[in-house]
Amino acid sequence: MRTFLITLCLLLPLAPAQAQSSRLYSQPELDALLAPIALYPDPLLSQILTAAVYPDQVAQAADWSRRNPGVSGDDAVQMAQGEPWEPSVKTLVAYPDVLARMGDSPQWTVDLGNAFLGQQTQTMATVQALRQRAQASGYLRSDGEQYVYQQDQAIAVQPVYPQYVYVRYYDPLVVYGTWWWPAYRPVFWRPWTPRVVFVNHVNIVTRPLFVTRPRVWSRSWHEVPQSQRQPIIQSTPRPQSPTEAPRPQWRTEAPRPQSPTEAPRPQWRPDAPRAQWRPEARHERPVALAAPSRSFQPRQQAFQQLPHQAHGGRRS
Repeated sequence: MRTFLITLCLLLPLAPAQAQSSRLYSQPELDALLAPIALYPDPLLSQILTAAVYPDQVAQAADWSRRNPGVSGDDAVQMAQGEPWEPSVKTLVAYPDVLARMGDSPQWTVDLGNAFLGQQTQTMATVQALRQRAQASGYLRSDGEQYVYQQDQAIAVQPVYPQYVYVRYYDPLVVYGTWWWPAYRPVFWRPWTPRVVFVNHVNIVTRPLFVTRPRVWSRSWHEVPQSQRQPIIQSTPRPQSPTEAPRPQWRTEAPRPQSPTEAPRPQWRPDAPRAQWRPEARHERPVALAAPSRSFQPRQQAFQQLPHQAHGGRRS
């Protein structure tokens, strides 16, 4: 949880004046605001919270994503590098389904950004409370796409592979059980088909001394020195249990287990002699078919060996 908060602080530049609000949101309002996104992996959740501080840019990015259908992941991030948006907003173009729902709910996006700016500690505590409810109801658990584990006093959600994020759709009225605030209902998002998003771009974040606003820019993967390469989706590895067996490593050519009585398989050699093709070979009869089978008799010969019988009925 501490790593997650540090990441949020690094990714959050100085907020614009129009995004700041002196209003404090109540706990029912925070539950309703965070219910649609609280179960997302921590890297994606941090980008959503940071981008919500700039609702105007989120609306522009959602419109850009609609004008570029079928583009997602690293391709979309690379295409959006020339746009005058904050890095967190540019990162969200990798997830067109999530970005489209944020664009469809502009007031929700504004309220989410204001709550994150003014009540960051309470916002993160609400995320943990929602995750506990979803974990108790059985909708938040580890699987082939994400790890869900306890990190200190917090529930962490990380993708199995840092650069492959499985973007799911969660219905807040289902995954958390019976909704406990009848007067504050969470926003309804149109369902989408879950899919894996690949992101392999990087954000380089520097914080000079005595400067309150960090300077953030992006550049291509091949232009970043090897020692500074980090994926946009930063993931804390899941701690491995002492009793847990190590995961098998994938190999391109795994050796096939051989039986003790099995003869060794012949190895192919590039210098092995090959059979030469002869033009006259097509006119030669195969040896196996050169002589007729002993059990084969022509139909006419078989009829000649039968005793001469009358063409009438069967003899009694």
